[in-house]
Amino acid sequence: MVVRRLLPGLLALCLGAVVARTLATALGVNHLLLAIALGFLAANVVGIPARLEAGIATHNLWLGAGIVLMGASISIETVLEVGAPVLVLLLAAVGTSLVAVELLARNVFGLSERLGSLLAAGASICGVSAVVGVAGAIRAREEQIAYAAGTVLLFDAITIVVYPLVGDLLGLSGTVFGIWAGISMFSTGPVVAVGFAHSDLAGQWATVTKLSRNALIGVVVLVYASYYARRGGGGRPSLRTLWDEFPKFVLGFLALALVASAGVLSSTQQTSIENAYNWLFVLAFVGLGTEIRLADLRTTGATPALVVLLAFLVTSVCSLAVLLVLF
Repeated sequence: MVVRRLLPGLLALCLGAVVARTLATALGVNHLLLAIALGFLAANVVGIPARLEAGIATHNLWLGAGIVLMGASISIETVLEVGAPVLVLLLAAVGTSLVAVELLARNVFGLSERLGSLLAAGASICGVSAVVGVAGAIRAREEQIAYAAGTVLLFDAITIVVYPLVGDLLGLSGTVFGIWAGISMFSTGPVVAVGFAHSDLAGQWATVTKLSRNALIGVVVLVYASYYARRGGGGRPSLRTLWDEFPKFVLGFLALALVASAGVLSSTQQTSIENAYNWLFVLAFVGLGTEIRLADLRTTGATPALVVLLAFLVTSVCSLAVLLVLF
């Protein structure tokens, strides 16, 4: 029964992936960005039939599976070699973005506390996933969740287009571009897409950096839950909150990276895995494109968008400047 419900949408994703790869080869453009464009056109021009929605909604599952398999292409030695300065920069960027959005939202633009917190979580950690996670912990209202999620999606749509252009204009190396995207962009899907659109090296660094950032979601949810619980007279949340919000696919990614770094996998096996995760990414990004709805973007409030824009510009520009000095 479940298979019959999901199958039409899954077939649509597969068809979109094949079309994206074929057209990309013919037109000489990046297949991942083209996959997003096809999904966007399908959702906003043609429309997604109801019977396809359930299967298409599995795109996050394929993205997670692709990220896990991508662990086989990661060199632990390389990550550790430049890991310390990148980790410090990542933590500084997350903290700066979180605090900047909170201060701007509350003290400059007069937004409600909970809306400010949702915007801060979405901009600093992992986009809509962080908005939803924090919303449940602080009991945000539905309209606040909608505003915050819409704002994040607006920036996802813009950065998918702008970041590759900036990367080409400035001639950024794969390492710099990948880490910059992973540190400053919002949602995992767009980060992986623009990273691999630049180069394989950029895609790998973008994914590693973004996963490190995503891993902080449990801590952020716990902090916000504790803050609002104390203000409301409620009890303190347990450490179970950390585990519930932690992105589990990160563990699979790390496990496969360790296996690959130990030399267990042959070059043929690594090539097969690379081909598999490339196809999974194309499937995922066709579905991701369908999530970008013009109608939703039009309902995004100007003030929340301005708050996030100011904090985003500070984080993006400063992190890029530091990376150019480091690398």
